[in-house]
Amino acid sequence: MKKWIGIAIVSIVLIGGLTQVDWNRIGKDTLFVKVEAVSDVEETTLENGDVMKRYVYTQPAFTSDGKAREITFTAANKLREGAYLRLYVKDGDTVTSYEEVSRSDVPQSITEK
Repeated sequence: MKKWIGIAIVSIVLIGGLTQVDWNRIGKDTLFVKVEAVSDVEETTLENGDVMKRYVYTQPAFTSDGKAREITFTAANKLREGAYLRLYVKDGDTVTSYEEVSRSDVPQSITEK
């Protein structure tokens, strides 16, 4: 009986842990950006007539060691200009996720640029 209770507890912990994992961030490269003005706005009309907007940002992004490269990413909402973001990138240029970070979280080699 104790064996089954132990298995049940381990199963619940594993299932709970796996549902909290953001798979769009695991194993991805990270880049840092300071949000600039919106480059473009894409509008899509849904079947019910509602219009969905995606805000497109094309701007320089930096690796942790300070190397710059141009990156394009989208957001469902307009981002706050001047905010710092950590971008999670796969295949060199596909942004899978992002999060706002404080300036102190950005490597100093980047903030100097």
